[in-house]
Amino acid sequence: MSNASKFGKVAVLLGGKSAEREVSLDSGTAVLEALVRSGVNAEAFDPQERSVTELVNYDRAFIVLHGRGGEDGQIQGALEWLNVPYTGTGVQGSAIGMDKVKTKQVWQGSELPTAPYRIVTKDSDANDIVNALGLPLIIKPVHEGSSIGMSKVEKIEDFAEAITKATEHDAVVMAEKWITGREYTIVVLNGQALPVIRLEPPQDVAFYDYEAKYQRNDVQYGIPCGLSEAEEQQLKALSLRAFQAVGASGWGRIDAMQDEQGNFWLLEVNTVPGMTSHSLVPKAAAAVGYSFDELCVAILEQTLTGSAH
Repeated sequence: MSNASKFGKVAVLLGGKSAEREVSLDSGTAVLEALVRSGVNAEAFDPQERSVTELVNYDRAFIVLHGRGGEDGQIQGALEWLNVPYTGTGVQGSAIGMDKVKTKQVWQGSELPTAPYRIVTKDSDANDIVNALGLPLIIKPVHEGSSIGMSKVEKIEDFAEAITKATEHDAVVMAEKWITGREYTIVVLNGQALPVIRLEPPQDVAFYDYEAKYQRNDVQYGIPCGLSEAEEQQLKALSLRAFQAVGASGWGRIDAMQDEQGNFWLLEVNTVPGMTSHSLVPKAAAAVGYSFDELCVAILEQTLTGSAH
């Protein structure tokens, strides 16, 4: 790409100090190599190793920090303060998107379908929660990604242990109604929903967990996703509305389920999705003709437009 000089000096933000550091290092390295292959003057920048004030020496930033500190508005705020344009969602949308409860509240207020939930603590009455949500249910830390700290609870006796596991990762924990059905992910790039991907974890996995996301090679990814044309269009439109409702922009991913009655339910939004060999964004982009390198350049180009941060 001959005109890569228009980007100037680019910091690829990776690593960081969240529970998803290792995944971020993998994602960031892949993005960095793609940009360098495309002729971009890009360098790795790990905020755990360097002061973010040094970002003032760069023309723009490609954010590949997953989890807290990178996906929750903190680094976005620092870049705003330093006047450095960056990829993806702004401060407010990042902060909402990282908080699963706030995301749900925005979606509920926008009349978008999302599974019923309750905020829980170690002192919550398991019977009350089960009466409200039924069994099985899923316990999730509110501010972690990559399915970290999640448990499926099938018996009321397992409730306390699941909460203990989740609270190791987050002071705020939620219980969510378990939706039996098929899981899908919808990648959003530059205001468009890309072809829907169906996720099919192997039978021995209770849900699409951290190991399935990053370490196993037996998860099946369906493109085409198996939905009818009308259903796929419905899910794409729903996902775009959900993405915009939380204030997300540029690129990202919506996770959703279809229950056995055929209804769609929104699970969460990822404003800095993975970009590793296992990741879903490159898979969806490939289905519409993007190579990995082209995808990375297209995301970086978001920092050149008038709508950039």
